[in-house]
Amino acid sequence: MKSLVIDIGNTRIKSAQFDKDQLLEEKSFDSLEESIEYFSRVDFDHCLISSVRFSKSELLANLPFHFLFLDHQTSTPLINGYATPHTLGLDRLAAAVGAWNLAGKNPVLAIDMGSCITYELVDNRGVYLGGAISPGIKMRAQAMNLLTAKLPEIPLFPRTESDWGDSTTSCMSSGIWSGVKFEIEGFIGSASLKFPEISIYICGGDSQSFESLVKDHIFVVPNLVLHGLNCILNHNVE
Repeated sequence: MKSLVIDIGNTRIKSAQFDKDQLLEEKSFDSLEESIEYFSRVDFDHCLISSVRFSKSELLANLPFHFLFLDHQTSTPLINGYATPHTLGLDRLAAAVGAWNLAGKNPVLAIDMGSCITYELVDNRGVYLGGAISPGIKMRAQAMNLLTAKLPEIPLFPRTESDWGDSTTSCMSSGIWSGVKFEIEGFIGSASLKFPEISIYICGGDSQSFESLVKDHIFVVPNLVLHGLNCILNHNVE
């Protein structure tokens, strides 16, 4: 079965073609018009769309093909144990599903390093337990500059390799990068105590900067959300 999954974010539209669980091609676009031209040339059997920018009715009016629209009523292969499931970000849920599927349906911690850093925990029964949300790299730097009187706006790259700074700017940089590193290691340690056999999947725009954390049970999968959307689509059409 060939499938097309589309993730429409606030600024970019990401898509991927799959043959069952095998990723065939991945594309991204700046506008819906640009993406439609490409989608019209794609051969697929089923399509799933997740969108924070356009409503289902807007997409129905613009897209010349049938699709399943991801919302909080869409069935997923995970049991949702979130206390407020209607508030759960669908990208968070998709990342959890993608990690769980790639891990062979075993316990997973999915970490998405975007504007915020999100942590999604799934147990050995396939129950989504929730996780954590914290400020991302850029947000931490902006907060220190905007919410204090004297701390400057600092460049985030090249990233500092030291845990300790010797100037105000290098201390800020160290606080951001090392703080995120220690935070990730702490959440991984906590999850590993709860589920010793757990696998860790990291995705998002800043994930490549933390490849040094990668060990035997930790994997960087930049397109994890797209894998999750494909898994949700397969669950609904098979």
